[in-house]
Amino acid sequence: MHLDFSQLTPTERYFTMTQAIIPRPIAWILTENLNGSHNLAPYSYFTPICSDPPLVLISAGKKAQGIEAGQPKDTVLNITGRQHFVIHIPTAEQINAVQKSAALMHYGESEVEQLGLELTQFGDFPLPRLKDSSIALACRLHRLDEIGNTPQAVIYGEILSVYIADNLLNAQNRIDPLLLNPLSKLGGANYAPLDTIIQPEL
Repeated sequence: MHLDFSQLTPTERYFTMTQAIIPRPIAWILTENLNGSHNLAPYSYFTPICSDPPLVLISAGKKAQGIEAGQPKDTVLNITGRQHFVIHIPTAEQINAVQKSAALMHYGESEVEQLGLELTQFGDFPLPRLKDSSIALACRLHRLDEIGNTPQAVIYGEILSVYIADNLLNAQNRIDPLLLNPLSKLGGANYAPLDTIIQPEL
């Protein structure tokens, strides 16, 4: 099968891309709403892009449904207004909470409260992190661009500090990926754990 993207709708392109470009890491992003509550949402258009300065990139579309359809997502509004955000790397065991936190909610409502998730202080960073997180990145907005016809927000975040759970570290103080067992996004509503590690022949 050969697909000419010029003949596809944006929705058809989206589903093709998200089924073909897999697995994708998930940025489970915590931000602060204007009312002081905390928003939590997963994004799989996410990747590291630079080490000096240490930058990650997240792409976020507009709200697709409801009375706020066409408006920027709460994560984008909060990062634009507050500058700071926390990216968690969710584990396979957190799949249900990750999926539920993607549900459409009105601005100011808190997924953290709705899901009964516990927060804890994140060093001297202005925002807390999820207490059950194995890895959390304390980030500050570096730049925000808009691209595409919708348009789509492209967020560049600078990593200021990282929390790594001690039980993930091996004798060389390296993160053991199997102990982390990160959750990755596939197409549709499908996810995948990290079941095995392979290495090329030398």
